[in-house]
Amino acid sequence: MCADLSGQDTGYGPSYQAMLAGNPAISGAEGDGTLRLSYLSFYPGKGYNLHSFFVSYDSYISGIHGGAGAWLSNDIQGGIINDIRGGLSYSYLLRAGEELYISAGLSAGIFHRTFSTGTAILPDMIDPFGGVVLPPGETLQNRNNTVFDLGAGFLFMYHNYTGGIAMSHLSQPDISETNDQLKRKLIIHASQNFTIRDNNSLAIIPVIYCEIQEGNFMASLGSSAGTDKLSVNAILLTNSNNNLNLQTGLSAGTGRIVFFYNYRLNLVRGSNLLPISLQHQTGLAFSLNHVDKRNLQKTISLPKM
Repeated sequence: MCADLSGQDTGYGPSYQAMLAGNPAISGAEGDGTLRLSYLSFYPGKGYNLHSFFVSYDSYISGIHGGAGAWLSNDIQGGIINDIRGGLSYSYLLRAGEELYISAGLSAGIFHRTFSTGTAILPDMIDPFGGVVLPPGETLQNRNNTVFDLGAGFLFMYHNYTGGIAMSHLSQPDISETNDQLKRKLIIHASQNFTIRDNNSLAIIPVIYCEIQEGNFMASLGSSAGTDKLSVNAILLTNSNNNLNLQTGLSAGTGRIVFFYNYRLNLVRGSNLLPISLQHQTGLAFSLNHVDKRNLQKTISLPKM
């Protein structure tokens, strides 16, 4: 049987805890310097060994009239392929009107792919009668590769509206040296902060998120609601494979430390191969340094999802 697979880019989806990897213009948008740690488990309970670890830090820096950030991720794919990515980002904040602000961002990073074929089991290694694994008949070469990657994005802020557009993989790096290029990914996101109480203690933030990469697309619509100490979120996602997914989650914290958890499940499957349980995501966010927002032109409150 022959099949054409295009799964080559880890997607975090509408997770603002990992948005720095997709849109560099979001660097320092909240003002305070924030360290985010995130862990994702894909298709839990199936034993596929698909995991992703993500860490980022960004902050507003008045000396550069914008924000700066750094992020690092480690994607474990079945114990055979391991992708390590990292990047630095910079954003410049511009006041374009009385209430309109634009943040323009650039990112530069590396993509390092390693292969560990010692645990790979090829079809000719399996004894169909005894059910044992025989020694391999051929030796697979562990080819490691490191490539350079670029990204750019914009963030628009007007009153309580926020929107962004970004393009990842501008250099289309060849991740395996076999003409296996990462195609450019377009990311569009928007949100609006509805304040329920005058003291801003309770807010509802509707969210739209969409990404397109070489004919494949994913679109989502949802909302988060709550206070700075406790909030919940729910979002529907659909993609070009005719899947309909639901992601729900919560976040809780003291303001300086926030714990978050999201769970994604499949409601409508475009393929019977897709399991119901799709993804767990959990992590922590730490506000390491406080920035006096009275001296800033504009800051936003990102959706806690």
